[in-house]
Amino acid sequence: MGVGAVGTCRHGSEPELPFQPIVAAGPNSANPHATPTDRPIQPGDLLIIDWGATHHGYFSDLTRTFAIGEVAPELAHITEVCLQANAAGRAAARPGIPAGEVDAAARKVIEEAGYGEFFTHRTGHGLGLDVHERPFIFGGNPDVLQPGMTFTVEPGIYLPHRGGVRVEDDVVITPEGARSLSDMPRALRYLV
Repeated sequence: MGVGAVGTCRHGSEPELPFQPIVAAGPNSANPHATPTDRPIQPGDLLIIDWGATHHGYFSDLTRTFAIGEVAPELAHITEVCLQANAAGRAAARPGIPAGEVDAAARKVIEEAGYGEFFTHRTGHGLGLDVHERPFIFGGNPDVLQPGMTFTVEPGIYLPHRGGVRVEDDVVITPEGARSLSDMPRALRYLV
């Protein structure tokens, strides 16, 4: 187990993690499901870390983006756009609406910023006894959100050969609306 997995286990995760964490930097961060490469992390890179934990058989899934020193202005800008899209998706979530409305709210922010073609995956997926289950948060999904449903809101922008950003939170539908289960700060954090 890597250092991240050990830390996760200390805070209540069972040893069996829901998926292999994704750690991708620089151009590789532009791939939403990146696999490791031999390229060292470099100053100016965006670094995406996507990991999860297991508690009593239930899964979590969280992604945050970090900066290795100062990043190019456009990379900092797409981070802000993703933060706004994540907030819009979480704000749209409530009981009685189709899951597709959460996707539409997040996607609208990214499209209006001119990056729609670079948001290449659905906005989220359900979490529970499986790491990817209903409700799936994609455009036009008519599944109606109900109290107790738990899912991710994870908008991303991926600029080929440059870098990518994803901000992912776990959300549960409540009778009154929705509540984020994620309390880790979402803003871009500079590591060097």
